[in-house]
Amino acid sequence: MHFTLGDLIADITQNAAESGARQVELDVRETAGGTEEFRFTVKDNGRGMDKAALERAVDPFVTDGVKHPGRKVGLGIPFLIQTALQSGGGWDIKSDQGQGTTVSAWFDLANVDTPPLGDIPGLFRTALLFSGPDEIIIRRLLERGGKKREYEIKKTELTEALGGLEDAASLILLGKYLHSFEEEEL
Repeated sequence: MHFTLGDLIADITQNAAESGARQVELDVRETAGGTEEFRFTVKDNGRGMDKAALERAVDPFVTDGVKHPGRKVGLGIPFLIQTALQSGGGWDIKSDQGQGTTVSAWFDLANVDTPPLGDIPGLFRTALLFSGPDEIIIRRLLERGGKKREYEIKKTELTEALGGLEDAASLILLGKYLHSFEEEEL
């Protein structure tokens, strides 16, 4: 079950990381002004899906059984679609077999049915620790009160700067670094 938008994004990002991709890109945009919108896109260059597989991916009663043997349902994308539509938003999935997949969703932050955002820096740390891709790129746009903040984080650069992402000290530094972007006043 997904309790926050961050949980939904983590699920979709993990799927991208497990798709055989060499690179996964996560773009998270949050705007508050005339409209309050939260939008994300996860793009990978993994296996991708043909048209038939893409149609099955949105069906909650279908799964390939590879990730979770014995499971008869796959709810990640269907939960994403349901949540986006119930919160006044929308979704889009594009995929080409052998080329990769792009999943996007957007949510009206002013809608009472929109789940809370959750721990966005924690989401980013989790995404950066997914195994599989050589590179994970996170892009963030945050707009509030006419002010805008943008940043980009690359797993390869962080790994080099911290000497790896395996030990507790590196993970603590990574957490502080990611939180620093979100805690600054706009």
